[in-house]
Amino acid sequence: MLKIGDTLPAFEGKNQDGNLISSQQFIGKKLIIFFYPKASTPGCTAEACDLSDHFSELQKHGYQLIGISADAVEKQKKFHSKYQLKYDLIADEEKVICERFGVWQLKKFMGKEFMGIVRTTFIFDEKGICTHRIDKVKTKEAAQQILELENI
Repeated sequence: MLKIGDTLPAFEGKNQDGNLISSQQFIGKKLIIFFYPKASTPGCTAEACDLSDHFSELQKHGYQLIGISADAVEKQKKFHSKYQLKYDLIADEEKVICERFGVWQLKKFMGKEFMGIVRTTFIFDEKGICTHRIDKVKTKEAAQQILELENI
């Protein structure tokens, strides 16, 4: 998994509207990327809505924000529209971005093992260096976890 001090991996993917989003767009900007397992599930909805509710506060600190999951563009669009999210969601159906960040991993749930996205938030500075990684995301307090970090 991507570590603090690592450089933002190059990536591109389609957002909820089918527009191409590239890591190149964020050069020179502070960036928060959160990976979530599945659109419209309770935990992912709580996290996405909390971040959307606090989006202007994150922007005041100079941050751009994007969410990434392995859902299809159509599912991202429904999720984005239903909850009126204020930032882009990227559809990573092939899990290329997830693998570059190291969040596509073997998981266990109710005694079963499967591959899936490990809920993780990465924060990058203007130079594209990872300054923070949140592994234990509190879905209802995701924005507060970010804002409480030093230097934010």
